[in-house]
Amino acid sequence: MADGGEEWKPSNELLGAKGTISSKVAQQSQAFDFVAKSEIRKQEKNAVEKPGERAVQRAAEIRQTHPSNLCAKYFTKEYFDSLDEQQQKRFLKITASGINNPDSTMGCYAMNPTDYDNFKPFFEKVLAEYHGTEVGQKHTNNWDFKTVEGLPEDGQLSMLAFKMPPASMRVRVGRNLADFPLPGAMFKQHRVRMEKKMCKAFEKLISMPAYGGKYYSLTPDHPNKISDETYVELVKEHIMFKDMSADSYLVDAGIANDWPYGRGCYCSEDREFIIWVGEEDHLRIMAMKKGHLLNGIFDRLKNALDLISNMDGLTFAMSPDFGVVTSCPTNLGTGMRASVHMQLPKLTAGGSDLKAKKIAKPLGLSVRGMGGEHTAIGADGTCDISPRCDVISNRSHERYCSWHHCYADDSDTVLHCARVF
Repeated sequence: MADGGEEWKPSNELLGAKGTISSKVAQQSQAFDFVAKSEIRKQEKNAVEKPGERAVQRAAEIRQTHPSNLCAKYFTKEYFDSLDEQQQKRFLKITASGINNPDSTMGCYAMNPTDYDNFKPFFEKVLAEYHGTEVGQKHTNNWDFKTVEGLPEDGQLSMLAFKMPPASMRVRVGRNLADFPLPGAMFKQHRVRMEKKMCKAFEKLISMPAYGGKYYSLTPDHPNKISDETYVELVKEHIMFKDMSADSYLVDAGIANDWPYGRGCYCSEDREFIIWVGEEDHLRIMAMKKGHLLNGIFDRLKNALDLISNMDGLTFAMSPDFGVVTSCPTNLGTGMRASVHMQLPKLTAGGSDLKAKKIAKPLGLSVRGMGGEHTAIGADGTCDISPRCDVISNRSHERYCSWHHCYADDSDTVLHCARVF
């Protein structure tokens, strides 16, 4: 026994201040530390929230704070868990805009031509609620005007019949090429290659006396690249589309990526027929005119669409159940919007279109800014008015619907509401 009553030990077996740690003890200590740290790292890894779990939780929160967000409403844990890992990754891209922008109404964008069919249980519910249809209905395309009831005997959809002045009328269809991803999933090389492919089609249009015109490109180093000043002027004339990189909805959807590569616009010689390239859809094909007869712009659009559809190498994406495939479900089906610009100064007093939208919605109409969705109304109260439904209908009915709602008698027209309020 050493002084103090403790048993004597060699210094190499003493710990702390009384001696050094033996090699055996040191090895045991290191092994323990390694196991402990490995366990901690494993727990930390398991504790990291996965993107899917975060999105499911966020969707649940948005359903409480923004019940009109259809993406969040039908983004449920049950549906998400029913998808395999690759499908979950695709679904997170489809729903990213609505999850990151809670104030969205639709909030989801297809990324590939087959998405509506591959994620049908989700999309059919979103579509049914937005368009006011039954789940499971199939869309049919029909340009035959004779199938529509209640038309004037001469078949002319004229504003003059209701003693209304001429208006700026525009009809457009969205189209996507079947051999490319949709804009939200495209890389820069996809966008540039798609624009190059379409330029060959535009060469044919430019050579035709009925069209003529030219192509304006925003792509750097493109032979038809325009200046910034020309771009601003074309946007003011509503010929070219806005800078997409400034739109948070399109940014989060991936649609605005790589701006301005692969973007441009064909414009006819008379500036009444336009094709946007690389906007929300690969193509936005439109006819516009200030006048009183709606038939004329529909007929020009139909003829041009037939011409482009029959060009070699151009095949448009279609769904067997939902019709024409577009990036946004609001345009799915016909891919069409027929609109007029109307002044609603009393409904838009103060610069807000909320009152106009409230009155227009029960009539089956949408109210947007003069530059389209997410743009401001005109300083004089000018809004873009169009039918709300594009799916589970047909084009001939849309033509009638556009005319009826925009030019009907005072009991139905939004313009009458502007006078009253």
